Amino acid sequence: MIRTVESEQHVSAPVLAAYSYCEAVTGQQARNFAYGIRLLPTPKRRAMSALYAFSRRVDDIGDGALADDVKVARLEDTRALLTRIREGGVDEDDTDPVAVALTHAAEVFPIPLSGLDELIDGVQMDVRGETYETWDDLKVYCRCVAGAIGRLSLGVFGTEQGARGAERASEYADTLGLALQLTNILRDVREDAEGGRTYLPADDLAKFGCSAGFAGPTPPEGSDFAGLVHFEVRRARALFAEGYRLLPMLDRRSGACVAAMAGIYRRLLDRIEREPEAVLRGRVSLPGREKAYVAVRGLSGLDARHVSRRAVRRRT
Repeated sequence: MIRTVESEQHVSAPVLAAYSYCEAVTGQQARNFAYGIRLLPTPKRRAMSALYAFSRRVDDIGDGALADDVKVARLEDTRALLTRIREGGVDEDDTDPVAVALTHAAEVFPIPLSGLDELIDGVQMDVRGETYETWDDLKVYCRCVAGAIGRLSLGVFGTEQGARGAERASEYADTLGLALQLTNILRDVREDAEGGRTYLPADDLAKFGCSAGFAGPTPPEGSDFAGLVHFEVRRARALFAEGYRLLPMLDRRSGACVAAMAGIYRRLLDRIEREPEAVLRGRVSLPGREKAYVAVRGLSGLDARHVSRRAVRRRT
């Protein structure tokens, strides 16, 4: 992929208003995501906000209290809107600001909008109440709801011209999405259980005596809950290590954005590893000052340089 050249063209008032709406949605509802995209130049930050706002709409349908048949209908309506966006059927004076912003973003950047179709597919899996027997099964879901977001984001970021291994950038972006999603699943295991959802693979749950689920603030009696969490943490760490190979391929500010978002989730993973049962008592999160530190670290390029040095050592 060739590094995207940001548009210097004038942006009309209706499109600017649409982007402002999307940025407001992002700032209010995506605290971890918002820390990363603040590091981007304005055109990329706006485009990422448009992607987030559309994705948030899809997620909200799946997570809402509507009847399942209504959710399915609304998801299909959203897919039809995505088709209109893809085909250039949304004018800048359209009444839907998310559609206006995403249409403009897709004109400026080579965003693979089919990734949003995959997101809709993943949310439909939630509506159907699907469960996952193995990690390979769960990966299909994670690629829809998170790997696709990584690939969509890469359409905005682009890669540096001449970056070594750039032909694998999409693969690394996808893998980083899987790492973030598995961390989300561990963090939200109690909340998901209360909502009737189980994401962790059934064979992993059985291996550690956790097949009874997580309906309360303590692990199932006789289970090795800590063993289960540490097993999944190791899996997530391996995904992070592979996905981080994307960082040296990005320009400084795009790399900082990715490093900040991924760094926040890696620190969440550290907390979960240190105290596995905390996820059964409530949502584990990082204080704002720690998120700010991760953002500064990303902007400094420390993570990208570390990945580059490891890659050099592997080749020598």
